[in-house]
Amino acid sequence: MPKKYHKHKLLLDENFSVRSSFPLLNRRFDVKHIAQDLIKAGISDEQVYEITRRQGRLLITYNIKDFFRLASKSTGTGIIGVSANLSREQVDKKLTALLSKSSKRSLFGKLTVITGESN
Repeated sequence: MPKKYHKHKLLLDENFSVRSSFPLLNRRFDVKHIAQDLIKAGISDEQVYEITRRQGRLLITYNIKDFFRLASKSTGTGIIGVSANLSREQVDKKLTALLSKSSKRSLFGKLTVITGESN
């Protein structure tokens, strides 16, 4: 029996382009941007993490090292760190592929990293 599709809820960190830059992701998932949609530019990493946790979203960030220490603090959210070496198109495709094959809670409570390496 095929795995049931889950429409993940995502929050793009401030350092990410606006969500319209990721058309595949936007079609399949509930995507918000911390600065553009939530109007929370310039807040601390801890505050971003807390908003993400309260909303039951996965945080998408380039700042892997800044969020690494927060990743396992809660099973109510998760962090997906993205390599800054990837183009927007690569980020869009790789994130969509990862999320499409992930269950509702499989990415929560940890840090998942997406690189330019083939998986």
